[in-house]
Amino acid sequence: MGFLHLFIVNKSGGLILHRPLGPSAPKINTNDWLRIGSTFHSLHAIAAEASPVKLPGNKNPAGADDGIEEIEGGGVILKCLQTRTGIKFVLTAEPGTTDLDSALREIYVLYSECALKDPFYELEMPIRCELFTMAVDSLIERLETGGVKSR
Repeated sequence: MGFLHLFIVNKSGGLILHRPLGPSAPKINTNDWLRIGSTFHSLHAIAAEASPVKLPGNKNPAGADDGIEEIEGGGVILKCLQTRTGIKFVLTAEPGTTDLDSALREIYVLYSECALKDPFYELEMPIRCELFTMAVDSLIERLETGGVKSR
C-alpha cells in the first residue's frame, strides 16, 4: 500500500506538476506525463457532460463541476479533486491506500499556502516552488507512517 504519483492539471488541460511519490511508482517520461495530463483533462470534461446525474452541491446547472472523481482498476486507484477554479489534483495509489480524499485536500491547502503565495509563481504555469515540494513530501511521509493529522 502506498502513494504512487501526484499530478496537477490546470483548467486548460496543461500539466503544471507531476511527481512520483514512492519507490514503487512507475517511471514515466515527461512527454508521456504531458499526454496523461491532457488526456485526463479531456476524459474529465467528457464525463462531466455525459453524466446523467448531477452531483449534489454542484453550483453549475450544466454540470461542469462534475467529472471523474475516482477510478479503480488493474492494481491502481486514481483519485481526483477539482477545485472551483478548475485545477485538478490527481493522486494515484496502490489498492488499499487510505486517506486519499484527505491527502488531496491537504495538498490543495499546501498549494494555496506555498505555491499561490510565492511571488514568482504565475497561475496556470508549472509549479517550481521548493517549499511546496518539501511540504508534499512531508505530507506523504506523514500519511504513510500514521495518517492525517488536522492542522
